[in-house]
Amino acid sequence: MKELLLIAIGSALVNNVVLSQFLGLCPFLGVSKKVETSAGMGAAVIFVITIASAVTSLVYTGILVNMHLEYLQTIVFILVIAALVQFVEMFLKKSMPSLYEALGVYLPLITTNCAVLGVALTNVQKSYSFIQSVVNGIGISVGFTIAIIMLAGIREKIEHNDVPYSFQGSPIVLITSGLMAIAFFGFSGLI
Repeated sequence: MKELLLIAIGSALVNNVVLSQFLGLCPFLGVSKKVETSAGMGAAVIFVITIASAVTSLVYTGILVNMHLEYLQTIVFILVIAALVQFVEMFLKKSMPSLYEALGVYLPLITTNCAVLGVALTNVQKSYSFIQSVVNGIGISVGFTIAIIMLAGIREKIEHNDVPYSFQGSPIVLITSGLMAIAFFGFSGLI
């Protein structure tokens, strides 16, 4: 149990997928304009990464390793992730049309979000068991959600401030993201 807690905290805070590993920056920067939209994206990413971690772990150990096809892991993982994102997209379109519209083009981008693939490949590289893979997936996706909601909250506050013209828009968002990354670097001594 202690090992699983260390994996979860380590993947959420110490090795934050966005602020430490710099994976998944496209939805991080693109969807973080409003907290509500960011929370919806975070929930979708939590679902996709957690399920992708579980399914890719089972596929890797159950099929690829047994058939000595480990070299196909990246292609197989991409197919699994694409199928899961399609499922999430259909679910949101039917049950939460307003969130589906708010996420717009960024929802299909979860398919190409390198953070999702990065989690699956990290689980294989670190030889995590099924449970460890799922806990790592939950930790990484929660870390992504924390980061995107924090950035969205800061961006909402910045919108009402007097920002110099040359820093308006993307420059101030990138500076803010860099400062957040420096702040998260402080968690490196945690584990």
